[in-house]
Amino acid sequence: MYFYAARQPILNRDKELIGYELLFRDSLENVFPNINEDEATSRLIEGSQLSLGLEDMTGDKPAFINFTLETLLKGYAKTLGNKEVVVEILETVQPGKRLLTAVKELKEMGYTIALDDYKHAPVWRHFYPYVDIIKIDWLDTTLEQINEIIEETKSFPSIRYLAEKVETPEQFEQAMELGFHYFQGFFFAKPEVVQSRALAPNEMTLAELLYETSSPEMDLKKVTEVFERDVNLSYKLLRYSNSAAFKRRAEISTIKQALVVLGIEELKRFLSVLFTAQVASDKPPELMRLCLTRAKFAELLSQQAGHHQESSKAFLTGMLSLIDGILDQSMETVLEKLPLSEEIKLAILKREGRLAEYLGLVEAYEKALWKEANEIKARLNLKADEIPTAYHDALQWANIQMDTMSN
Repeated sequence: MYFYAARQPILNRDKELIGYELLFRDSLENVFPNINEDEATSRLIEGSQLSLGLEDMTGDKPAFINFTLETLLKGYAKTLGNKEVVVEILETVQPGKRLLTAVKELKEMGYTIALDDYKHAPVWRHFYPYVDIIKIDWLDTTLEQINEIIEETKSFPSIRYLAEKVETPEQFEQAMELGFHYFQGFFFAKPEVVQSRALAPNEMTLAELLYETSSPEMDLKKVTEVFERDVNLSYKLLRYSNSAAFKRRAEISTIKQALVVLGIEELKRFLSVLFTAQVASDKPPELMRLCLTRAKFAELLSQQAGHHQESSKAFLTGMLSLIDGILDQSMETVLEKLPLSEEIKLAILKREGRLAEYLGLVEAYEKALWKEANEIKARLNLKADEIPTAYHDALQWANIQMDTMSN
């Protein structure tokens, strides 16, 4: 039996990561609601404890997990630490005495309680003293309804509001103005300001290196010269090649030796990570983590599909798939400035070619669009049981890279 789950980041008003909502499905073929909600919750908890580990999915941040009345009464939430999980009460749960008793007990034990996809009803007032977060579906709730919820809960200042399905900068700004505290959606991956930003000199050097290493026959002498004229890049290269991931018999004494130690494929990964990190330095760290996860996931998918020769292209496609949001420009404008292969540009801009299929599967997995993921999986002739493993490995790899860059 395999564990299928995806995660969606939750950010605060400063666009800092505060947690992830975990989304469970039985398989790539099984689309909710074809699975019982009680089973979905229990399988998610079981899988996150035994198959994957919450720390692999969420790092040191709490997991927002949906609970039904049945799973709450069975004590499933208590199997997780009160700092590991935010207990989300599903919108399908009817408020009543049994639910109120369960919520009171969890609150007394230090758990954080959230009401999912909240629709106001007077009976919920009994729960307000124990509720920490009210989640509101931004696309399914009118402004009048939102103001009513805020008015009804204003006597409980400890309650925080979370806007779900925030997809555009305009929606984010509106939610901010209304006083929302947390946000869930892909708004941070979109251009926030229509403006022109030029690549800094160091970023241009990295773009040049990406181009040089993308050719079938890399000119090692030319690449070495580029590194040698940039002290900062040389330092990062030597530090990276000196990491525990690379086993060496001798100390590295030259830039050329460091490049040889890495090898062409690892050098490409290093450069694409470095480039994206450089231009994303003033963006939420979670955006960089998402870029890293996409890159590694796409690379692993290409390898699983038997196309090892294009895995580095798949990696770069995933890495640059959010570059428009990083640079606050349209994707067309950004890619015009980068010396990328036509194959990568077509995949990102036109969604054409096999690289686009990898990217589509990555995005479907992020949003738990399992039906779409299954269709792409079939076209790529991938094995369903290998995809969750690739996603898990990509998450771990991205976490390691983020730790490396922050030290």
